[in-house]
Amino acid sequence: MSRPAFEPRVALASLSGAADAAWARNGADYAGAAFLGGIAVDEPTRTAARELVARGRAEFLPPDPVAFVDEQLRALADVPLRPGVNVRAVRTEPLARVAAVCARHGALLELNAHCRQDEMCRVGAGETLLADGDRLCEQVRTVRRVGAPVSVKLRAGTGVDLPALARRLATAGAALLHVDAMDSESVVESVASTDLFVVANNGVRGRETVREYLAYGADAVSVGRPSNDPAVLGRVCEAVTEWFDREPVRGTAGGNR
Repeated sequence: MSRPAFEPRVALASLSGAADAAWARNGADYAGAAFLGGIAVDEPTRTAARELVARGRAEFLPPDPVAFVDEQLRALADVPLRPGVNVRAVRTEPLARVAAVCARHGALLELNAHCRQDEMCRVGAGETLLADGDRLCEQVRTVRRVGAPVSVKLRAGTGVDLPALARRLATAGAALLHVDAMDSESVVESVASTDLFVVANNGVRGRETVREYLAYGADAVSVGRPSNDPAVLGRVCEAVTEWFDREPVRGTAGGNR
């Protein structure tokens, strides 16, 4: 098993327009990591985000996304968890600027190859990156050149050969793979043989789902929509620490920041 990237091995997964520093702080007693965002960081993805807002979806659209990321990470400086920032990007130059901020704060930068909203896919962001491994790997290399550790958020059920893609991402320099299993939990097993730290996502609510993902080889799990529910987070944290035969550790996570 690969070396843990955070403790306890529970992450708070990004929620469009909602996952900010205050949200991460509220869940820090039960998690070792929190992925803020998703944040559109260049003009194509910001245009798509504005279209999403126009049809009623929540999005982060600060005037300056780089300054916003810096502000949010500063707000977590005293919080005992590993911060990450989930970003949607088409162009590498704005991506590199955000990555530099993450590197200064010791934060993960998570590339969003997950969003399936039509507006994002039309501009070449989100899920479209899964089918364009060359471009996704170039984004990984861009971030690594700046010095930030890289997570890639992706989803199953798209027809992409995820194990092959995972190997390419590892070679490009990614450290984590954040897998939305899309009700196909066994997909986690197919990517867990790489050197990447695998975080399993989708339907994580308590002991049953935690044990299923960890049995398939995941190194950690993440909680999405119920990430603001202490009851759910408590069950998940307890199940994860029980699996790894540790006493539950709350409020002292992220020692490798």
